[in-house]
Amino acid sequence: MMDAIVLLHRWLGVVFCLLFAMWFATGIVMHFVPFPSLTEAERFAALAPINRTQVVIGAADAVASSGITEATRVRLIQRSDGPVYIVSGILLVRAVRASDGRDATVTSDDVALAIARDHARSRGIDAAQATIVARRNYDQWTVPNGFDRHRPLFRVALGDAAGTEVYVSSLTGEVVLDTTLSERGWNLAGSVLHWIYPTILRRDWELWDRVVWTLSLLASIAALLGAVLGLARIKRRGGLLGSPYRGWHALHHLMGLVVTFFLLTWIVSGWLSMDHGLLFSRGQLTTGEVGELSAAPDWRTASSLGLEQKSSAVREVEWFAFNRTIYRRDRVVLGSQTLTGVSERPSDGQASILRKQEIQSLVARLAPGCALPVVLADNDDYPAHSILPGAPVYRSRCGDLWFDIDGADGSVLQRLDSSRRAYRWAYSALHTFDFPVLMAHPLLRDVLIVGLCALGLVFSITGVVIGWRRLRLSFAG
Repeated sequence: MMDAIVLLHRWLGVVFCLLFAMWFATGIVMHFVPFPSLTEAERFAALAPINRTQVVIGAADAVASSGITEATRVRLIQRSDGPVYIVSGILLVRAVRASDGRDATVTSDDVALAIARDHARSRGIDAAQATIVARRNYDQWTVPNGFDRHRPLFRVALGDAAGTEVYVSSLTGEVVLDTTLSERGWNLAGSVLHWIYPTILRRDWELWDRVVWTLSLLASIAALLGAVLGLARIKRRGGLLGSPYRGWHALHHLMGLVVTFFLLTWIVSGWLSMDHGLLFSRGQLTTGEVGELSAAPDWRTASSLGLEQKSSAVREVEWFAFNRTIYRRDRVVLGSQTLTGVSERPSDGQASILRKQEIQSLVARLAPGCALPVVLADNDDYPAHSILPGAPVYRSRCGDLWFDIDGADGSVLQRLDSSRRAYRWAYSALHTFDFPVLMAHPLLRDVLIVGLCALGLVFSITGVVIGWRRLRLSFAG
């Protein structure tokens, strides 16, 4: 048995030692430079006030014009070519002009360029030299599935000092992503390598998933075998624990003993990031829950929630269905909103959110025996955050099943059963160190992550040296 472990660990180590080194090195980069995204603050900062004089049709007419029969959300924004309604259903999204209901899909480079320039100017970015770089479905920064409903995307280089590029959705005409030269460079040395994320592979999600899952599993097996072998080969010398090896093998053995726990938990938790429901639940809503939450409302009732005269400064209006009622949320600044139900009047100048009673009424339709919702604490063990800064997230516990709902727009942020709660610790906590106590002390968390990953990198390099020597001997023989 021990001979088989030695043989397996030796050759799996030869194959995966470079992969281990790459994962540790890129993990340090990823901790400080995440994958490029457009934050909510950046998106909202670029929105222009809606020109009410150009808004002729209402939300109900926009839904009818879109052809989306299961529409659950409608947003009104100002684009450079006029105000548009963005109608969203379970799978589809459409943009229609607020002036006459015509299709507002972006097909022209000139329109996409104008949208990108307006976005940049609103954020204080110099876009005088902006140019269209490409119009395509995928590139290195738009492979995530969240962009599927926006493809193809216009990629626009703004020509500013930071090398900013933005991506304009052809379906909605919104800027959905921005990257800078620095972000792109660091991510090529970070996320792209760490996730094995080349465009040609990642654009096929199923193939990418199988490849990374298999590699991560084999790497976990190699680490586990190494831990077993390392513990079994400990020798006592004069009352001290030592290694029977010499040179690089001894260094690899002793360092392995030091980093064994971290190495195993980090590699295995990394493999669990690719679980996708194999061992743990996925946290997805059931078909019945989706049906209840996405039940298409009677959009004709939205006529009582039309734009008010005092809404002239609003930068985004959204109508959404929640608990079989249509609400309208008006946003003038990032951190506040006015939320109005179909039978209510908006309160003057006061931020508004969904009430606990409204949350409770909806959750009662999803599961039996639900307790009254509670507001989620900032340091909760299972964190969730509202799309609106400072707005509450409500948690409803229905026995073993928990629902976290955004008080700002009624979105279900998390569905947590016991399996999903266990996954939070098995993957997220062990792989990203987002333990509440460490999140409260970010500097300590930084030191731990960098220090342990650096230790793992050095350990992996010893494996690279041993593996290279083994290959040289094999070929020489």
